[in-house]
Amino acid sequence: MANPFVFNVAEAVHGDGLPVTTTQTGPSPSRIGPEMIALPEGAEVTVEATITPLGSGVLVDATATGTLEGECVRCLARLTPDFSATVNQVFSASDDFIVGADDDDQDKGSGDEIMAVVDDTVDLEQAFIDEMGMTLPFNPVCEPECVNAGEVPSPDGISGEEERVDPRWAGLEKFL
Repeated sequence: MANPFVFNVAEAVHGDGLPVTTTQTGPSPSRIGPEMIALPEGAEVTVEATITPLGSGVLVDATATGTLEGECVRCLARLTPDFSATVNQVFSASDDFIVGADDDDQDKGSGDEIMAVVDDTVDLEQAFIDEMGMTLPFNPVCEPECVNAGEVPSPDGISGEEERVDPRWAGLEKFL
């Protein structure tokens, strides 16, 4: 199946100069998100994109929606919340799209590089990986409160556990 993060921008780049809106649905080509909660590989994701021509480049405003899978870090309950993530990305369709200072003065590897249009397509997967990595919780919990948060198992008397009294309070036991 087709990658839902890859969009054909030929109509916007070579067309009449008006924005083009398109929606694609398909399986996620990779796992997107942090360790405890993410969009799993193969899960269905819907991406709606508005592609705006910028002369020899395009601006893509896209929103991805789907269902995350993960675990509560407190009680390990299964979490399956819906998500919506939005990215805005500029892509260059030619080498002279953005002309800046001489090559000697440019900051190499600053992270501000302009992505390129390749064969009239743009790939938004990395933009969504970055966005979801920054916005999804690193330690997700059940909402509104974790049902097992703060629970301490009581001693069962079978495994040799006894209720322990803090030695600082042991002297007060005679007053009870």
